[in-house]
Amino acid sequence: MIGRQEKIVTRQSKTKARRTPTVLVAGGAGFVGSHLSEKLIECGYRVICVDNFLTGRMENIRPIMNHPRFRLVKQDICRSLKLGEPVERIFNLACAASPPRYQADPIHTTRTCVIGTLNLLDLAARNNARFLQASTSEVYGDPEQHPQREDYLGHVNCTGPRACYDEGKRTAETLCFDYLRAGKADTRVARIFNTYGPRMDPADGRIVSNLIVQALERRPLTIFGDGKQTRSFCFVTDLVDGLLRLMDAEPNPRQPVNLGNPGEYTILELAKLVSEMARIRPALKFLPLPQDDPRRRQPDISRAKALLGWSPKVPLRHGLVQTIAYFAELETSRMDGPMTPIAKTIPPSLGKLQDLPA
Repeated sequence: MIGRQEKIVTRQSKTKARRTPTVLVAGGAGFVGSHLSEKLIECGYRVICVDNFLTGRMENIRPIMNHPRFRLVKQDICRSLKLGEPVERIFNLACAASPPRYQADPIHTTRTCVIGTLNLLDLAARNNARFLQASTSEVYGDPEQHPQREDYLGHVNCTGPRACYDEGKRTAETLCFDYLRAGKADTRVARIFNTYGPRMDPADGRIVSNLIVQALERRPLTIFGDGKQTRSFCFVTDLVDGLLRLMDAEPNPRQPVNLGNPGEYTILELAKLVSEMARIRPALKFLPLPQDDPRRRQPDISRAKALLGWSPKVPLRHGLVQTIAYFAELETSRMDGPMTPIAKTIPPSLGKLQDLPA
């Protein structure tokens, strides 16, 4: 079982040595993927990390780079994978997850979600490997149901600027369940809500990283819209635990499972908390709300509790302590100037400055 904490012991028999189970993590050098890869190695598994490094970073996997049970394959999953060795499990976390990043090359984003997922599903079928697809709360679009349950079909603009990701992930889910129904692969689908923690890219444009970086640099905090839209934030170690439990679940749930923290915060509340923890009181810079940006986002995790025995453990404040410390250390260690989140590249004339409300 992948989720178990015990180390796997390779036992010698009279005829041959038992092979250590191998897990492929697509997107394994990314924010979540690197934490997952590290946890799998800790649990005794052999890990093959596949990453094209469009958003993944070598520094994320440096702690395990030289581990004897870690192998790095630099490749885009849009190309067919030929590993030269069997795998027992496949986690597909390969795709840019922040709007600025996945909108930067929307065609490649769609190809990654559809062709890339198809390539990995074929690999799972050839290897008789269990497969977990990292889907997203974005499949719900700008939801009209609150909180969002897995049986909600969503409210998605299929022609908008976010569709490359939203519809790409929906199609990836379709492929997973078609392979499952056809008996070609044992597939599972996790719908992941906003995740944060150490190893987030300071330049990827996500709300948590943007606010922390701007607070540490004593810059105005960027707020899109009026800041009253809500999100739910799950610490990365909680998410990894949920992914492992879903991969191990017996029997196969045969339905998508929400993984996220049901605590709901407005963006203004998050900004106030970050500034308080960073010991500053900066101004707020309000910018227009991006098209199709969800107004409310909160997972119903009843299914994860019932099927996986899973619920998040790390409170937002505790997780932010670790995340802020990570970014503070990252900023100190950089010799080429301050960190530059994407939001700071927007022309100042588009926003107005206001003080953070008490």
